[in-house]
Formats: sequence, structure tokens, C-alpha cells
Amino acid sequence: MAYEFLAGCYDEFTADVPYRRWADYLEKHFARSALPIHTVLDLACGTGSLTKELAERGYEMIGVDRSEEMLAVAAEKCRGAGEIAPMFLHQSMERLDLYGTIDACVCCLDSVNYVTRPKTLAKAFQRVHTFLMPGGLFLFDINTPEKLRSLDGQVFLDESEDAYCVWRAEFSPRRRVCTYGMDVFQLEPSGLWSRGEELHEEYAYEPSELEELLRQAGFSHIRQYGELKFRAPKPGEGRIFFAARKEF
Repeated sequence: MAYEFLAGCYDEFTADVPYRRWADYLEKHFARSALPIHTVLDLACGTGSLTKELAERGYEMIGVDRSEEMLAVAAEKCRGAGEIAPMFLHQSMERLDLYGTIDACVCCLDSVNYVTRPKTLAKAFQRVHTFLMPGGLFLFDINTPEKLRSLDGQVFLDESEDAYCVWRAEFSPRRRVCTYGMDVFQLEPSGLWSRGEELHEEYAYEPSELEELLRQAGFSHIRQYGELKFRAPKPGEGRIFFAARKEF
């Protein structure tokens, strides 16, 4: 299962992710919204780093993820964050089921690519649309097909003092999927090393496909942006942001 072994060392391996800068960017989108943004869903929240950053800025946060291991880390990390502690729910995107409405949904760090079936992603977009307030905002980003294709055959190493991960990327043009095979090694309190294997997959969505899925789900005012920018994506850009709105 994805993140079963990686959850415990995920934050160490992603220490270079500028979550504060991501939160700054999301807040600029919030400020442009016609609907005041207070309650925010962090869809595929992982270990809750972005959830915590936004909670500490005064947003009422709900974190949703399909990995129980990642949610356990998130719940501990976000304990006492913000005036209202974030709520965490163990759910997949396409089965999203909230207790009430939200003003905005964010889905960051190419989590959308991890939904490897377009029909499943269509259901996820529909669920987000269902729980958004009229005028609510949906923000997400993707790894572009060009970036995923460029990873084919590459080998990477992430390491910290007590963990390291070797991962290999293979891209299948037929399946339109980039597969990451990971070997995760962690130093146990006993002094011995444990080893786990994980398999992650990302689907190469064309931006035009995603726009169509958003329209089918009922979204409007769909815009594409460059990575953490307020301009259109440039050719060859590896990450694209999408912003869409639920009609009033």
C-alpha cells in the first residue's frame, strides 16, 4: 500500500518543499475569490504540513487522505495548530463525504496525478463540487505529461540520518502512467535497519482533459497558471496550477 512505509520518513525526504511559499500562493488566490474563504479542505493532505500552515493562518481546516499512516502523522503534527484544530478524515477523493460545506478546496503536490483513472478523477471532481459553497474555489496542481515522460529511466536517492529511499521511474506511453518503484530503509530503535517496498503511479493528464472534467463536474471560470505564478503556463513548464469556481 502506498505510504505504508514512507509515512514515517516522508517529512524528512520532503524538507525542501517550501510549504510557506505554497500557502502564500494559495492565500493570494483566496484573496481574489468573490466568496470569503474561511473553511478549507486540504484534499490528499498527506502528513498535514500544508494543513498546519493554513490552520496557523486562521483557516478552519479539514484534511482528507486515503493513507491512515499519513493521517496519523498529520494529526500529531497539527495538534494545537490554529484556533480551531484541523479535522482529519480517512477517505479517498472519489468517495469524499464531508459533514458540511467548504469555501475552498486545495489539492497540492501533484496529488491529482495519483488518481490514475480519468473516470475516478471525474467522480472526485464531482464530490468536491458537491461540498463547495456557491462561489467556492477549487485549486490544484499537476505534474505535466512532459515532466512525467522525462522521468523515464531515472534513478533517485533521498536520505536522512535514519532513513533513505532509492526510487526508479518508468513511464509507459501506452498506459500514460509514470511508475515509481521505491525501496525504503529505516533505522529502528534496536539499531537494525528495516526495509520496505512501495509502488507509486502518476497518470499523465493533458491540461485540456482536466478542463473538460472540471466543466463536466459543474465548475466554471477555469484558469491555468505556471508554477506558483499568476501567469499562463510556459511551454516545457513541469507543474501547472488550476483554479476553478463553483457558480453562485
